[in-house]
Amino acid sequence: MAKKHWLSGLAIVMSASLVAGCGSDSGSNNETAGSTNNESTGGTKTEEQAEKPLEKATFTYFVGASGKKDRNTNETTIGKLLEDQTGVNFKMEYLVGDLNTKIGTMIASNEYPDVLVPDAAIDKVIDAGGFIDLTPYIEKYENLKFVFGPYLNQMKAADGNIYILPFSTVVGEYMPDPNINQGAWWVQRRVLKEAGYPQIKTMDEYFKLIEDFVAKHPEENLTGFLSLTHDWRFFATSNQPMHLAGYPNDGNVLVDMNTFEAKTYAANEDTKRWAQKMNEINSKGLFDKSSFVDNYDQYIAKLASHKVVGFFDYGWQINNAQLNLKDAAKKDATQDDFVYFPLPVTFDGGKDQYLDPPGFVKNRGVGVTVSAKDPDRIMAFFDTLLSEENQIMRSWGIQGETYEVDANGRFYRTEEQILKIDEAFREQFGFKYFDWDWPQYNTNSTLSDGNALSPGLQPEVFQMGLTAEDKTILDKYGVKTYSELFAAPDERPWFPAWGIPKEQGSPQQIWETKKDELTKKYIPKLILAEPGDFEAVWQEYLGEFGKLDTAGYEKWYTEQIKAVIDSLK
Repeated sequence: MAKKHWLSGLAIVMSASLVAGCGSDSGSNNETAGSTNNESTGGTKTEEQAEKPLEKATFTYFVGASGKKDRNTNETTIGKLLEDQTGVNFKMEYLVGDLNTKIGTMIASNEYPDVLVPDAAIDKVIDAGGFIDLTPYIEKYENLKFVFGPYLNQMKAADGNIYILPFSTVVGEYMPDPNINQGAWWVQRRVLKEAGYPQIKTMDEYFKLIEDFVAKHPEENLTGFLSLTHDWRFFATSNQPMHLAGYPNDGNVLVDMNTFEAKTYAANEDTKRWAQKMNEINSKGLFDKSSFVDNYDQYIAKLASHKVVGFFDYGWQINNAQLNLKDAAKKDATQDDFVYFPLPVTFDGGKDQYLDPPGFVKNRGVGVTVSAKDPDRIMAFFDTLLSEENQIMRSWGIQGETYEVDANGRFYRTEEQILKIDEAFREQFGFKYFDWDWPQYNTNSTLSDGNALSPGLQPEVFQMGLTAEDKTILDKYGVKTYSELFAAPDERPWFPAWGIPKEQGSPQQIWETKKDELTKKYIPKLILAEPGDFEAVWQEYLGEFGKLDTAGYEKWYTEQIKAVIDSLK
């Protein structure tokens, strides 16, 4: 099968990167905001929707992730323009504290916000009957049908209903990202500059680079290495051995590309090798012990403080800190030293797989709850949001204000527009609030005229957005984009494996819960132990891990992955 057809089939039959994800610079344009010559590919509103009066309504919208301030959408430019079209405003609330506690309270009381993004607790809400079936609305509204129609079979829960609108539906062609929004080993740019821009490929090279820099700057009281462990984000720490071994983020398993056998790694030799290195880093005073007690906001604040030399994480997850650092560097070039640079580190410098291939994630998304006052009005809003004009608005903004269109119909941003779209502008305009957590074209989508949905993925915008310092460090490494530093992703039609759903109470879900409990208990012990005690702690961990039905978990995953492969034949 030709690669183009494989990827095209992939976008419809299979998996799309999340994260996840995760977020990128987004925004769009509707006719009232500043028109383009594009027609809405998604079709037109139904006659019933077009005739519906625009009486004002406010609905509650809870997002099970932190990092943003609670706000009404109509207090942003994008949200106000959408309210003008639909009469609908959303009162946005973001997670404070523990996700499972918050969702558990909703389930116990059977009282939910109108709209809910439960993130990692999605299966718990579905199992509790907290969401309504969205199937009739997808059939009713043209834009919903256009965006989600090709994915309906994958979106169905075990009972045949559809409870979630996923964030990973690629519309049009798949557009790769020139930035690093997935995993990487990050280091302050000044570290590379001072070292003469070395090629850092191995785990030992990476930590030696950090160790040498910290030793040369004792007066700065630097943190050599920081790690994120808060709540469900613990994967930013526990995933590190998987990536060092040369695998992408498939969750709890490593999938052999020849046999498609799935094997866990939480207690294998890769994890032991990584944990022993982290133990060594800690013994040298380079590891921030508060990594195991800091919450997400404290972590982001530390990354923005200029004191943290290096860390591993996913680009989408550190975006707030990195944008603040970049904003400062645009105003003062000397601040570029503190911007983080991504490195494709593996154990021994072999082929990396940090860049996600195209995929489809069905267990992350947004649902309308059983507490919703007017589900039809909410779904009508979602349909309006999913018109191509409004997807341009939430990604690009307003023509003449935040982007331009050249004689060939190509979208671009002027240098002045790029400079003004800092973090404060993104928040007030609404780019920050509409960049994720909504029914949307996936970040890697393209528009009907061939433009990238996301400005950050438009080649012209990416190059325009580079500062002189960006170009200098990229040139030192012989590349024009950050993604060129990393190996191209291998095609994985099941990707991501963690997106394969598991029923609540199933052996697979129980295994993951117990495994998470063990890793959260023993990874801190392994890293913080006296070096002479490491082996004893590791053996204790293996003993506890051996009580899990890991063979059954691996067998189930292998069957699921092979079923996906077979479905494409």
